[in-house]
Amino acid sequence: MHTGTAVGCPHGGRASAAGADAHGVLVDGLPAATGALVHTVTGCRHTVDGVPVPCTTVRWTPRGSGVTADGKPLLLEDTPGMCFTARLVPQGQPLVAPATGKGVACG
Repeated sequence: MHTGTAVGCPHGGRASAAGADAHGVLVDGLPAATGALVHTVTGCRHTVDGVPVPCTTVRWTPRGSGVTADGKPLLLEDTPGMCFTARLVPQGQPLVAPATGKGVACG
């Protein structure tokens, strides 16, 4: 995954990368996403009993072993993640668009 990978919540919200990325490692020309990255969700329409309870963030749980950059594990399309409300209530797994790019470059 890179910082521009399309990520969304299960209720139609869109998530954008906020925070740490892998400096010097590019995926499809964009910085590689690391486990330190949090995605901010906007546009979530989730409600409970008619009360809005939107997803606000996506947080990732990278596997302990694997490829790292800057000492942080890189996010892959199948890295486990969870969407959360502002009060950190789990809302479901994020949706990640499949990669359709050029590959990885270090520089």
